[in-house]
Amino acid sequence: MLKELKLFRSISIMEGLSAIILFFIAMPIKYTIGHEEPVRYVGSIHGFLFVIYVIFALYIGYKVKWDFKTLFYVMIASVFPFGTFVMDKKILIPIIQKHM
Repeated sequence: MLKELKLFRSISIMEGLSAIILFFIAMPIKYTIGHEEPVRYVGSIHGFLFVIYVIFALYIGYKVKWDFKTLFYVMIASVFPFGTFVMDKKILIPIIQKHM
């Protein structure tokens, strides 16, 4: 289970980074310079990572037996910039330390 938790942590960090790159780099390039390519590529990567994040969150939630409130916070964290980083610190790191 520890290996799966660490993998989910890596996925959540990548998903969070892709959201930050999309919102704070690619989208400003699109709307200030008019180049749409960064949004297309970064958006596709972010979308893929978001889907993987949601699927893995449900899987980990089932395995670790998260209550509804915890699962809700983990899911809602994926839609806010920096949300996955807050979730990592408040939820994942304590769970990983508990399983060590």
